[in-house]
Amino acid sequence: MSTISNAERARILVHALPYIQKYTGKIIVIKYGGNAMINEKLKDSVMRDIVLLSLIGVKPVLVHGGGPEITDMLKRVGKQTQFVDGLRVTDKETVDIVQMVLAGKINKSLVNLIQNKGGKSIGLSGMDGHMIEATVKDERLGFVGEITSVNVQPILDVIDKGYIPVVSTVGCDKEGNVYNINADTAAAKIAGELRAESLISMTDISGILKDKDDPETLIPKITLDEAPKLIEDGIISGGMLPKVECCTNAIKWGVNQVFIIDGTIPHSILIETLTDEGIGTMFVKE
Repeated sequence: MSTISNAERARILVHALPYIQKYTGKIIVIKYGGNAMINEKLKDSVMRDIVLLSLIGVKPVLVHGGGPEITDMLKRVGKQTQFVDGLRVTDKETVDIVQMVLAGKINKSLVNLIQNKGGKSIGLSGMDGHMIEATVKDERLGFVGEITSVNVQPILDVIDKGYIPVVSTVGCDKEGNVYNINADTAAAKIAGELRAESLISMTDISGILKDKDDPETLIPKITLDEAPKLIEDGIISGGMLPKVECCTNAIKWGVNQVFIIDGTIPHSILIETLTDEGIGTMFVKE
């Protein structure tokens, strides 16, 4: 039996009202990947959050990667994965597998999960309607793409029909070559083009910490002016650097606010969007 009284439930709902009013009719882009994607229980809570947001009038757009599943499939077919500067070397055979896993298996399973929770969803890939056009990022990496343009019309069409778009991050060029696209970069570009109210980047950490070993040192808010100093001081370093670059770029491209949150906390999306406290680090213009 739940220990929350009816009065407490009512208080929680009333408390969420200003946030519901703030986000109703607005687009929120959610970048989804990492552990929150592998753990079935967490995946379930993420999909419930997304359905709930759509039912209260928010327009969620789910943008996903799938690195661990790609690695798993490459292992199954006996293909070695090589990395250069943290990026997967993607030859022709690998990019076929990337397309199959991202645009096929993962994308459709997420669509299915959202629908099982009572939502309406349509899966898209960056290749649909030439949504993500790309070119070779670095010859050494093969078919890893640098985004040249983003056409968000297919996403807007899906939203207008009342569906939740689920976008896999594979792109293409005018010659029809397929590219593996970094999901953080794709989500930031898509959110910018959509002029989204928020971009929520789900990671495996609680946000930006002054001391990486002490969760109590979470920095709740960072402006565009403050970010370079934090990089200079080494507070933002390593794997967080490209993520933070995507966050600050998204703001420059027209997103109102960007959150880095811990996707391993159940219902972290709702905690961030519908409560005073929030749980991650928020990036804003000023």
